[in-house]
Amino acid sequence: MSLIQSIISFILHIDEHLIEIIQNFGNWSYVILFLIVFTETGLVIFPFLPGDSLLFAAGALAAMDAFNFVLLILVFFVAAVIGDAVNYHIGKSVGTAITRNNWIGKFIDEKKMRKAEDFFNKHGGKTIVIARFMPFVRTFIPFIAGSSRMNYSYFFTFNVFGAVLWVGLFTTVGYLFGNIPFVKNNFSTIILSVIVLSVLPAFYSFAKSRKQKY
Repeated sequence: MSLIQSIISFILHIDEHLIEIIQNFGNWSYVILFLIVFTETGLVIFPFLPGDSLLFAAGALAAMDAFNFVLLILVFFVAAVIGDAVNYHIGKSVGTAITRNNWIGKFIDEKKMRKAEDFFNKHGGKTIVIARFMPFVRTFIPFIAGSSRMNYSYFFTFNVFGAVLWVGLFTTVGYLFGNIPFVKNNFSTIILSVIVLSVLPAFYSFAKSRKQKY
């Protein structure tokens, strides 16, 4: 199985994989969840890692007492805030030239980076919050904010607010609805729907910008 196939399998069957992680690592599972969210939000070369689906699935398992719900929220929140902060400082240090000159640029989709940059330039600070709910975009926006030299205090305020909304919404929805029989029996479909709904704002923004050009 290729890396891409493995990632797709992990995302679509994330509940099963999380159960395996809990069985194999116990309380260290919190550290693994922290690292996944931190990496997805903090390292610009890993935008493909699960975000929304991970929060939803972990929340659903918390309802089954597999995780402590309060601790889970705290772990995700801290990972999301620190991840964006690290991403911001990376962007501030290396700038957007990373996509042209640095070896890291080989791992970055420059088109997605440019779309995220256009989105950031259009919406300003609130982009930090909006991007939390947009897979791929949320990985690039903090980097762009740093490379654009956005005031860090200003960035940090939106970073925290966005993390509270993102983590609170997806984890709580998973906790409240993830174990309803219909949801449990169609979990892969629900996860796919979560992903599709998450990327709709990005597609809408892209389509709108294309329409304005013509």
